Amino acid sequence: MLQLSPQDWQALHLSLKVAAWSTAITLPIALLLSMALANRRYVGRNLLNALVHLPLVLPPVVTGYGLLITFGRHGTVGSWLADTFGLVLAFQWTGAVLAASVMSLPLMVRPIVLSLEASDARLHKAAATLGASPLIIFLTVTLPMAAPGLIAAIVLGFAKSLGEFGATVTFVASIPGETRTLPSAIYTQLQIPGAENTVLQLALLSVVLSIVALLLAEWLGARLNRRVHGQ
Repeated sequence: MLQLSPQDWQALHLSLKVAAWSTAITLPIALLLSMALANRRYVGRNLLNALVHLPLVLPPVVTGYGLLITFGRHGTVGSWLADTFGLVLAFQWTGAVLAASVMSLPLMVRPIVLSLEASDARLHKAAATLGASPLIIFLTVTLPMAAPGLIAAIVLGFAKSLGEFGATVTFVASIPGETRTLPSAIYTQLQIPGAENTVLQLALLSVVLSIVALLLAEWLGARLNRRVHGQ
């Protein structure tokens, strides 16, 4: 039986909250970027692709520092958000959502792009020829074709957000009850002598959450596949 402190349970709750918000916010952005990247016939696509995938190759601490100097209280965007809307991201749980979104975006874009590239582009032309509007084409053709990629993107985004540490701790630190997520709680406990049991429990909890997410993705994927093939 888990024997965790109230702060550890808070960290778990915050991790799930951050992961859920991050996935929900990033998914439509990832879909729009994927639609742009799946079209290879314009100048600047390679640059856009590089920018989208940049967080994958940069050290997470560098990404977090970039967020700090941009969205921090005295950053260019951060000061404007604070003065205009009273929105402060640095050292707040909302900042953890932003950090998780930036880090999970490339992982969410890739499977959607692959789904769109594997689809038959003639379906869009056929729908347009039949008089369907761009919105109808998007809802009835693009989304169904991208559905497998969307499911994979949701799972990968949620899992990445749940386990994000480097950029998050750099941007929002590890404040108990405010920004301390499950990974930062594990790191904090590792610094405490004799806390190995707590670390083990938190690590096992992370593993269980990841397995549940993967099993759910498999179930959703199988159900979608049966619906697509009319079974």
